[in-house]
Amino acid sequence: MSAFSFEQMDIPGAYIITSFFSEDNRGAFIKSFEKDIFAQAGINFNCNEDFISHSTKNVIRGMHFQLYHPQVKLVGVITGKVFDVIVDLREESETFGQWRGVYLSSENRISLLIPKGCAHGFISLSDDSIVSYKCDGKYDKNTDTGILYSDPDINIEWPINDITQAVIGKRDEKLMAFNDFKTNCKFQYSEQD
Repeated sequence: MSAFSFEQMDIPGAYIITSFFSEDNRGAFIKSFEKDIFAQAGINFNCNEDFISHSTKNVIRGMHFQLYHPQVKLVGVITGKVFDVIVDLREESETFGQWRGVYLSSENRISLLIPKGCAHGFISLSDDSIVSYKCDGKYDKNTDTGILYSDPDINIEWPINDITQAVIGKRDEKLMAFNDFKTNCKFQYSEQD
């Protein structure tokens, strides 16, 4: 049996979280979130929505965020393996414009906490990746947007031999450049944020 562990990343507010895990002759039990344990680690997370995506190998989803009431996201893998990426878009942050990547899989039982004001995306590294997202903050369809996964100024190093072999959704192919974000976008927080 293993307890939760929390490792703060160098992007402020981002954490690598190892889930509670127990295994015996029947199989395994994994707990990816418990509000009180997260609060004891200094993470106040209130889940507003919970959803799952299913991706085949080399699918890239991202880099997504919303401008109005940005969400905190808790992302983990139920089946398969992904390379999960955060881009810090907070102008006041010491890591503004920088990205970090973490391998998440059903075997390592690691989740990633992505703070408000950061873009999020991943590439599926297996034929059958099921990713779980828990989001703190109300979804706002009108300001749900993102930055192009291949933006040269951010220069994410996706673990794929040939980026032209990546499978990209039509929406993600049309996301803005980082320079457009810097020129035209501002996060809008409410008093509750």
